[in-house]
Amino acid sequence: MSDCEAPKREAQVSGGKRRRRLRRVLRVLAIVLVVVLLLLGALLYNPVRTLATLEKVDDYPLYVMHYKGTYLFDMFVEEGIEWGPFRKVYEAVNPEACTSFAAVEAGCGAVFGRNFDWKHRASLLLFTDPPGGYASVSMVDLFYLGLEGMQHVPWSQRPVLLAAPYATIDGMNECGVAIAQNAVPSRNTPKDPNKPTLLNSQIVRLVLDYAKDVNDALTLIQQYNVEFVGTPVHFHVADASGNSAVVEYLDGGINIVRRDEPWQVSTNYLFSEEIQPDCWRYNKAAEVLAAAQGTLAPDESMRLLEKVKQGSTVWSIVYGLDTGDVRVAMGRDYDQIYRSQLEMNDRQ
Repeated sequence: MSDCEAPKREAQVSGGKRRRRLRRVLRVLAIVLVVVLLLLGALLYNPVRTLATLEKVDDYPLYVMHYKGTYLFDMFVEEGIEWGPFRKVYEAVNPEACTSFAAVEAGCGAVFGRNFDWKHRASLLLFTDPPGGYASVSMVDLFYLGLEGMQHVPWSQRPVLLAAPYATIDGMNECGVAIAQNAVPSRNTPKDPNKPTLLNSQIVRLVLDYAKDVNDALTLIQQYNVEFVGTPVHFHVADASGNSAVVEYLDGGINIVRRDEPWQVSTNYLFSEEIQPDCWRYNKAAEVLAAAQGTLAPDESMRLLEKVKQGSTVWSIVYGLDTGDVRVAMGRDYDQIYRSQLEMNDRQ
């Protein structure tokens, strides 16, 4: 071998090693990239599936969305409000906000009717089925997610909808438990330093995800402080057995209001106070239910909500606590009823 051939062969050997090293590095990078893409795909799979279900079903507008997978509420239940992703302070504008009632529809079992009276328009009917919790259907005011009045929600703005479970206004779960929050006059609400704190909308989510009846809901609610965002509320809870209660927060703590009659109405004053103001919506609903002894003819529940509507009524909704039937009228249009269904759990 000549003196010239040796360096040439060494260069070829060295070049071959570099190429093999480069191929190994590229293979490793390709594997890492595939793993990263798989992990990213796994993380985004349910969120993308969730957002893809968004559908507009009414031009008021009303949207429907089915949440896929977890929204991590179990973690927030443990830690309280400090860990909650939903904390947008809003303006209080309508002191006469909302009416709810628990009654029975003949042949349909227990029902829970509710008017949401407020100033916003865009609304979402949200279906959730969290791991470790009960499936539910609930109404969300999209103003609190920055989507007020939108007739179309582009993909660029849909990610905020992943926080929708935390902005729940009212709803029903698969066990036949319904809950609504109604505005009341402001009261000081003492905080127990030994209890975690949740926002009022998160209290609604707590009950929907974990309560199997009214008594269970009351036990859960009393384990938490509540932080009212903007407007104080009380909670009206009912279940498929016909049981119902209103939970109120006073200077002295929590008070639970029940009725002996087979129906209960809630509007916008504190039943716990000795002097109760005259409320035409309460009086009208109570008059109808008392005359019917708490049992309404089929579809009379929506007609009762129509009788107590206001100019600010955003939605009227009737939850069938036995059947899972959901009926929604948007913007006081009672000729246009959107119907849906929640599959109910066998509670026997």
